[in-house]
Amino acid sequence: MHDAGRTPPPEQAWRLAVLIPALDCEQTIAAAVRGAKERAQAVLVVSDGSTDATADRAAAAGAEVVCHQTNLGKGTALTTGMRVLAQRGFTHVLTMDGDGQHLGDQIPALLQEGRAHPHAIVIGARQVTAGSTTAMKVFGNRFANRWVEIACGERVPDTQSGFRIYPLPQTLDLRVRARRFAFETEVLIRAARAEIPILSVPVRAFYPPPEARVSHYQPFLDTVRIIFVVLGLIFRLW
Repeated sequence: MHDAGRTPPPEQAWRLAVLIPALDCEQTIAAAVRGAKERAQAVLVVSDGSTDATADRAAAAGAEVVCHQTNLGKGTALTTGMRVLAQRGFTHVLTMDGDGQHLGDQIPALLQEGRAHPHAIVIGARQVTAGSTTAMKVFGNRFANRWVEIACGERVPDTQSGFRIYPLPQTLDLRVRARRFAFETEVLIRAARAEIPILSVPVRAFYPPPEARVSHYQPFLDTVRIIFVVLGLIFRLW
């Protein structure tokens, strides 16, 4: 059973690693790793069934790499990485995507909030400018935000941001079940119910032109998965 009041020993109050789940990010993963290594003592990349040079380029940039032989989904990659890092004594993980969307120079904003509130989940709320992303993506994010607000009973401005700090082992204790993008929704609802604080800080994000953007998020299918997860939690089916 989760103990919302559990705290790490004083000598381990803050030991953070960056965790990057990655799928076919060979063009962007090295820059993501280098930006993270400037601000964290360890970087772990979980290559989730990549068929390109993602793993090799991540390792060459200085990351430790764990590989899934087949694609198991972002949620599973995050869980794999969290378990590895928890076993090695890390108390917190900062997660970011391998596609270059999350900027290394924005990490300090999360670290400042995370150190001030070590038992909280801290979310980097992306500041989206007009025209920087598709109307479908904006609608999907707003739709998901509203459903999470209903399920959590609190407002979270960017529920779909993967740029976060999680406290370990409290997050693993939540036993999140979603394997793909719905992980990042389910973990917030379970955290709210476990009385783990959820905080947000505004961050800049990089959005390449739509024609150059690589995303494995399937707007319709993954949005439906998120809705089913939220409904299942609202009605206590999960």
